[in-house]
Amino acid sequence: MNLTPELLDLRDEIEGYARDYGLDFFTTYFEVLPYNLMSMVAAYGGFPTRYPHWRFGMEYERLAKSYSYGLSKIYEMVINNDPCYAYLLEGNTVVDQKIVMAHVYGHCDFFKNNAWFANTNRKMIDDMANHASRIRRYIDLHGLEQVESFIDTCLSLENLIDLHAPFIRRKARDADPDPSAEDREIAEVPQLQVTREYMRGYLNPQDFLEAQRARQAAAARQEERFPPTPQLDVLEFLMLHAPLKGWQQDVLGMIRE
Repeated sequence: MNLTPELLDLRDEIEGYARDYGLDFFTTYFEVLPYNLMSMVAAYGGFPTRYPHWRFGMEYERLAKSYSYGLSKIYEMVINNDPCYAYLLEGNTVVDQKIVMAHVYGHCDFFKNNAWFANTNRKMIDDMANHASRIRRYIDLHGLEQVESFIDTCLSLENLIDLHAPFIRRKARDADPDPSAEDREIAEVPQLQVTREYMRGYLNPQDFLEAQRARQAAAARQEERFPPTPQLDVLEFLMLHAPLKGWQQDVLGMIRE
């Protein structure tokens, strides 16, 4: 933490006001960053350490040039983590910094107490750093071009996840798996018993039996669908069923997370 004595006093005063108003938040740390480091952290999505990839450099160039040309300015960033980390822009006026600190404590209270954030990972900064280390190790083993190309593929699908999955209690799967398609046979269509010879032409007509057999065949084909029910989380489906190598499955899991 590199706050000046003046900012430290303001932080303590503003935190006191926030708690007096009833806000409840994780411990919050502030860092003052120059615009180039602020742009770098923003390009990383607010996380100080990420895996190497060209899209982060592209985003940094966009943010840094936008600030240099006077088109935009990042006043603050705050990360949903425990503890929370917030960044202040160097060179802002004291009034700006005071307003931003108060704003940050509102964010942190929301992170801690809002239902939508209840199941989020509170140690995501640490996990991001672990992701970066693992992907750098894969780059050393398999080469930058191969790993980066696969990351590009994963990023093109990164929004195909089930955002509501943490809030849904799904029914447990049956312990015994369904029989395979090869072993599954269509049961014979039940027929009415003919006790009078003169009724043979009226009971169990052939067209009715054929229609019943066709209906059973359609039901059997429906059971053979893969997956049997639609999957919103395409990335999870690919992790479980796609013909991926071990490192590719790990990278896809990191992108999904």
